[in-house]
Amino acid sequence: MESSLHGSQQAPHALLPQLPPPYLASPAPLLAVPQLEQQQTCNGSAVGDALLWQLETLLLQKDTYVNYSQALSYTSQALSQNLAGLRKRSPIRKISTTLSYYLEDNWKRLWVLALWIGIMAGLFIWKFIQYRNRYVFHVMGYCVTTAKGAAETLKLNMALILLPVCRNTITWLRNTKAARALPFDDNINFHKTIAAAIVVGVILHAGNHLVCDFPRLINSPEVKYAPLRQYFGEHKPTYLTLVKGVEGITGIIMVVCMLIAFTLATRWFRRSLVKLPKPFDKLTGFNAFWYSHHLFVIVYISLVIHGERLYLIHDWYKRTTWMYLSVPVGLYVGERTLRFFRSGSYSVRLLKVAIYPGNVLTLQMSKPPTFRYKSGQYMFVQCPAVSPFEWHPFSITSAPGDDYLSIHVRQLGDWTRELKRVFSAACEPPVSGKSGLLRADETTKKTLPKLLIDGPYGSPAQDYSKYDVLLLVGLGIGATPFISILKDLLNNIIKMEEEEEASTDLYPPIGRSKAHVDLDTLMRVTSKPKRVLKTTNAYFYWVTREQGSFDWFKGVMNEIAELDQRNIIEMHNYLTSVYEEGDARSALITMLQALNHAKNGVDIVSGTKVRTHFARPNFKRVLSKIASKHPYAKIGVFYCGAPVLAQELSKLCHEFNGKCTTKFEFHKEHF
Repeated sequence: MESSLHGSQQAPHALLPQLPPPYLASPAPLLAVPQLEQQQTCNGSAVGDALLWQLETLLLQKDTYVNYSQALSYTSQALSQNLAGLRKRSPIRKISTTLSYYLEDNWKRLWVLALWIGIMAGLFIWKFIQYRNRYVFHVMGYCVTTAKGAAETLKLNMALILLPVCRNTITWLRNTKAARALPFDDNINFHKTIAAAIVVGVILHAGNHLVCDFPRLINSPEVKYAPLRQYFGEHKPTYLTLVKGVEGITGIIMVVCMLIAFTLATRWFRRSLVKLPKPFDKLTGFNAFWYSHHLFVIVYISLVIHGERLYLIHDWYKRTTWMYLSVPVGLYVGERTLRFFRSGSYSVRLLKVAIYPGNVLTLQMSKPPTFRYKSGQYMFVQCPAVSPFEWHPFSITSAPGDDYLSIHVRQLGDWTRELKRVFSAACEPPVSGKSGLLRADETTKKTLPKLLIDGPYGSPAQDYSKYDVLLLVGLGIGATPFISILKDLLNNIIKMEEEEEASTDLYPPIGRSKAHVDLDTLMRVTSKPKRVLKTTNAYFYWVTREQGSFDWFKGVMNEIAELDQRNIIEMHNYLTSVYEEGDARSALITMLQALNHAKNGVDIVSGTKVRTHFARPNFKRVLSKIASKHPYAKIGVFYCGAPVLAQELSKLCHEFNGKCTTKFEFHKEHF
């Protein structure tokens, strides 16, 4: 836990109950600074004594403040000892080093993509050559060979696209040896990549049929058409006949459904970045994405029919569409069936509801006996009062050792907005000493809405325990998956200390003066189980714009600050709506922080024992500090938040991997 302070070495100004607007970096709500203790007296000397005492406190803590403000000042010196990249290297050496680290970080993705592209290329070439050697080629030309080659890749991709969203299977595979070779963290990205390949395949297949194959067929001479009568009939078909046939109708249905689903799944529509007039505004947002994606049922039914009514193939065993689809579709249907029955068996009872500043809703519920999860995992939640069909993923913020489940939901869309409204109606203003704007628990008179849960499901953060050091970075509500990790680490630390104390009591150390120790005692001492934490340190950086956000996890932060006696966990809060430390415009609030923390041990901004920094962190400095402090360590960098910072952190990890002996592995949360 971060215990050092930062402040000015000058005498404090008059203590203010609230900051004036000039200290804010942007037009955000004013920081609410609690009134510091002051001597309430009319005697001028008493007031002077109070100010002198505060000045004395500040000056006595001078070294600590300076050390805090220069917490990274030693980095440049330490880096000279641990960074191997400071000596000059040739351009070829730089390229080879960069390439080697790139391959080391991406080899899982690369071999899977290479295999996938290779299989698609092989299937395309196989069908292309097959139809190149058939008579139909002399009538339709390379249009039919291209269309059939694309069709074969479409069969493959329509089967594969279901596998990355089989979440139960992927969660199970994460715990097997398959995780060493397969990039399960990229399942959603692979799903999107396959979707892009399907778009290309549809354009090549449908486009060649509609624009090239059909016109060539209907315009071909009777002599050339004669050998094709067994496929298209005695009389040469018209263009309309080909399009309105079963093959044409099913093809058009698939294209239309895919076009709708693909369009509404794009970032512009799913995130409501496109502003449409009413009533077309219903086409944007998560609901539109969610419901349009269920058109896949119609697509797959049409695909099977389409594949069974091919013009140029009559033998059933050569109609291979069902062969491609049978296993993936069966697996996906099994997954959905499991989710349906499992969600009904998970009976949860709401224990506590709290609504915090920043439109955040906290739900604490009973934990079903069979619900086993790891820190960093997430679960799906359904509220029938909001929608009986929609399931939404949320990170689990409780630790596996807790006897309850908790999630934090921020209002970001139409479903979360309605969820907050439903629970707000059942909440009441908190009693004295309770946090939150509104609260409800089992004693509340109003009936709380029902919740259904399904999970847990795997995520990158669940593998945090395999790293020597953790760097956890959360933006706003993105801190949720890491709260569970911090609590789990804390619980493990407490258990380890309890086991050590119990071990010392049961098996006191063998003194050197003892001439003889019986074998039974020696065996008990040497064979006793010990809890060993591979993770030696964790650094948590929480970046938020709103001061009220710190209320979300105030209890967790204070608990860690009190119980982490070994300083394994170091926490950093950053408030971006105030000018950075060192700026004259934020000097007063920095000084007030130092005074109050020195006197009361509480940060005046967050209301916790964790010091709050201003502006955004300098992550290059952060990684430099960690690299110099932990040479030769394997560091897991976990991030949840906006994609922009993800790119910066990923780039910095690559940069430091090429310079220092510390190995950084970057992971971003995907839902």
